[in-house]
Amino acid sequence: MKDVIIIGAGPAGLTAAIYALRAGKSVLLLEAKAYGGQIINTPEIDNYPAMPHVSGFEFAQKLYEQAVSFGAELVYEAAVGIESSGDVKVVTTSSNNKYEAKAVIIATGAKNRPMGLAREEELIGRGVSYCATCDGMFYRRKDVAVFGGGNTAVEDALFLSQYCNKVYVIHRRRQFRADAADVEKLKARENVEFVLDCNVTDLIGEDKLSAVEVTNKVDGSRREIPVAGLFVAIGQMPDNGAFSNAVELDEKGYVAANESCRTKTPGVYVAGDCRTKEIRQLTTAASDGAIAALAACGEM
Repeated sequence: MKDVIIIGAGPAGLTAAIYALRAGKSVLLLEAKAYGGQIINTPEIDNYPAMPHVSGFEFAQKLYEQAVSFGAELVYEAAVGIESSGDVKVVTTSSNNKYEAKAVIIATGAKNRPMGLAREEELIGRGVSYCATCDGMFYRRKDVAVFGGGNTAVEDALFLSQYCNKVYVIHRRRQFRADAADVEKLKARENVEFVLDCNVTDLIGEDKLSAVEVTNKVDGSRREIPVAGLFVAIGQMPDNGAFSNAVELDEKGYVAANESCRTKTPGVYVAGDCRTKEIRQLTTAASDGAIAALAACGEM
């Protein structure tokens, strides 16, 4: 039996592991896909204190190596349930394995939100993508579009503007939620065109994407924009349904917890983008990881 099981090896989970291990506790990390979380897709991080101009992959690699150097054990299995029996917590995985611990920290992050359009899933990998840094190079010297107005969307557009012939930035509003400095950088790119107050309402193309239809929210007018690729960055959503018996979820599926990172179940904590919070940033994920780990270790 471990002292702490951490579900998710993104920035929150890995930070929690480092703090728990430094407190002398044994730690098991369960990760469904790959360590690092979504930050690995960010080409450059400029807002993490004391680490300017580092790629998301490099940041995740250093964080992972730091956790392993302290003794973290990482198992690539998806957690599908948590059972609490007094002081013992049992985590079941998709491989039907069961792991026991004195405390569990849920740090599953969030996943990309789909547009909900017809043929969207069918065209994934055929013009529709949710990761510019993963797939952007396939569209070198082609026209593409980015749908969204947050930091991810603006970062994607900045990245794509270096390689693509033209980048259309489609946003449902006129104001961006992204950092103002990055928006100004994007406005300065000559091959970027802003399509504001618009939603993507249709995906056009047979075997692959050839254009997107956008509809203006103000006047209802429609426009067809020829593009080879559409990069969707309209937010994220959590995937916490499997833990609903152990924690309380809000109406959007996020784990209900305040800044203490404690859930309704003693011994079960939550950290990072998967919990209810106002700000979801790399710094707040790391902060949550530290808080959750210290709370878990202090209550054993």
